[in-house]
Amino acid sequence: MSTTAPALKRIHHVAYRCNDAKETVEWYQRVLGMTYTTAFAEDKVPSTGEDDPYMHVFLDCGGGNVLAFFELPNQPAMGRDPNTPAWVQHLAFEVEDEAALLAAKAHVEAQGIDVLGPTFHGVFRSIYFFDPNGHRVELACNIGTDAQYAELKRVAPLMLDEWSRTKRAPRHAEWLHKDPSA
Repeated sequence: MSTTAPALKRIHHVAYRCNDAKETVEWYQRVLGMTYTTAFAEDKVPSTGEDDPYMHVFLDCGGGNVLAFFELPNQPAMGRDPNTPAWVQHLAFEVEDEAALLAAKAHVEAQGIDVLGPTFHGVFRSIYFFDPNGHRVELACNIGTDAQYAELKRVAPLMLDEWSRTKRAPRHAEWLHKDPSA
């Protein structure tokens, strides 16, 4: 039987766990200006029927994007995968330009939060910091040209094929690592 992949419209929401739903909502409102829109709270999990009370909160990130968190008071304390470096799993949000990125850095630091960056990534610059749950957050602004993005799209399949065979970093886009402002 032949099937067709679904026609996706967008990401409906992305959900993470939090230690405290109220603290998390207030942090994302204050630090990133998100709008708190919705809360679901149940004593039973709708999809499994399990007894497991939870609070599920939703924040509007702009552009039709929604970030959600679950507070699970009856589950063991939150942890993270000890085999995955802290820099790998993160939430990345786009800001308008480099001026907005620098203004965001100043705002986040004024909240008493340590910020790493800006870091140069070839076609974008980023700053990084952690939310109160230990989730790494990235703010990024695009700085690439249409030609650079086209070249990255062209070499993407070549790079993936080479990586699959060698597990070594392909050099097709090595130019990304040369920061002209450094």
